[in-house]
Amino acid sequence: MAFVSMAASMPRAVFIASLVAALAMAAAGGAAAARGGRVIHLRFYMHDITGGPGQTAVQVVKGPGPAHPAMPGSHFGDTTVIDDALTEGDSAASRPLGRAQGAYTLASLGEPVLWVSMTVVLTGGAYNGSTIAVVGRDDVSASVRELAVVGGTGAFRRATGHVLWRTARMESRDHMVLELDVYATVPGASPPPPPRAAGAVRQEGLNLFNL
Repeated sequence: MAFVSMAASMPRAVFIASLVAALAMAAAGGAAAARGGRVIHLRFYMHDITGGPGQTAVQVVKGPGPAHPAMPGSHFGDTTVIDDALTEGDSAASRPLGRAQGAYTLASLGEPVLWVSMTVVLTGGAYNGSTIAVVGRDDVSASVRELAVVGGTGAFRRATGHVLWRTARMESRDHMVLELDVYATVPGASPPPPPRAAGAVRQEGLNLFNL
């Protein structure tokens, strides 16, 4: 019974804590961006694997809400924690660029909508070691979804912006490939990219554009 009680309360706790953090970072970043900054564009592919070999997404809460009419087998409140690979191309064998670490929750009673909170951890290219915080509403039925950039670390400290989020393809029943276009505005006073470690991925390998 204690486990059931904990599972029932966890989605609400995760949501409230993440929302407070996102609002705080967005307020600070928005004020800085208003003083002028530069836009950094990154494109990469995210591999969300919910089962089988190489699983990167694990359901940690079985939602206590009703069965979902648009997503058979799912329930309102289902929460999944992710550590998804980010690659240069849409193949899982493509050059690795980082990880997407966070969680998503089934947040609509009737629509296939997920509430996403994650950190993009860059492990290659000019921004190796920097992170980008992403939060927002993912309507799985839409061809293009827009999520918010609400902060970051390293070269993306106090970043604001948005992510254009598309389903590139279903590799298998358990493997969804997502295309992410990140447009992050960083204040003019943000630090330069951290130095690259030996053997780091070349800058052009990150599909990176400074606009």
